[in-house]
Amino acid sequence: MSDEIKAVEKAACIIAWPAGHSRSPLIHNYWAKKYNLNVEYRREAVPPEQLAQFVSQLRDRGYVGANVTVPHKEKVMTLSQPDERARAVGAANCLWYDAEYVLRSTNTDVAGFLGNLDAVTPGWDRGLESAVVLGAGGGARAVVFGLLQRDVGRVYVVNRTLERAQALNKKFGSRVIAAGWDETTGLLGGAGLLVNTTSLGMVGQPPLSINLRCQASLVVADLVYAPLVTPLLAMAKEKGLRTADGLGMLLHQAVLGFERWFGVKPEVTAELRALVEADLLAGAPKPVVPPLLVKPPQKPKNQPKKPRRNN
Repeated sequence: MSDEIKAVEKAACIIAWPAGHSRSPLIHNYWAKKYNLNVEYRREAVPPEQLAQFVSQLRDRGYVGANVTVPHKEKVMTLSQPDERARAVGAANCLWYDAEYVLRSTNTDVAGFLGNLDAVTPGWDRGLESAVVLGAGGGARAVVFGLLQRDVGRVYVVNRTLERAQALNKKFGSRVIAAGWDETTGLLGGAGLLVNTTSLGMVGQPPLSINLRCQASLVVADLVYAPLVTPLLAMAKEKGLRTADGLGMLLHQAVLGFERWFGVKPEVTAELRALVEADLLAGAPKPVVPPLLVKPPQKPKNQPKKPRRNN
């Protein structure tokens, strides 16, 4: 962890373990430069056993707030005052101080998910009666909470372990309906939105196997952003469906934190997206080229055997 405090008016950071993979500094420092603000956003690699101490000293370290990511998003709720969104999702990813210097927390994944859909698939929620959400983890909880806020009639949560999907029904109420993986195809026939919140299709993970039999009006969203175009999104694009990718959600979820900390509501632009896309592609694992199969040299036929040596 870094104790160095530079001569800036305000600073925020990403708290993670490890922290080197985060694109948040790239996003927030781009905005700081764009809006000519004397602020800075840093990385802080904080192991779990040091989280409580670090968060308690956040102001002393010169920070007005922070983002929080894996593996600290649930624990940090006990170290702050979470709002309704954070409590509903069961995780917080954004910290800030209120006027009385009380440390508050929220979950900006909800705003990021909704903001991205609004930007790239406008009108997606108009008269939306049925949505299908794949997965039942933290990402799914944020998505379900957002969909209920937009008055979606029914949200089907599909998960291989049905009990985890049923837990979201208990948490959010009767508009959330648990379903098994084998029910996906049937549900898609009447759905207006499909959201993948699982890691399937991510680099290094198994592909998402799904029969995309649906209406032409279906909107398909994927929270995965590595690769930028997942197999699910590629399949949807081939069918001419509207899509929303995980990178868009990453960019839009950063807006709320920047505004809270630095007083300016930033804009998600094509230039910013291109910057982060280039960084993601630069850090993507290179394809593995299999070595050429070279046959071992063959011994010439009828070659006299060498006498054995006794050592």
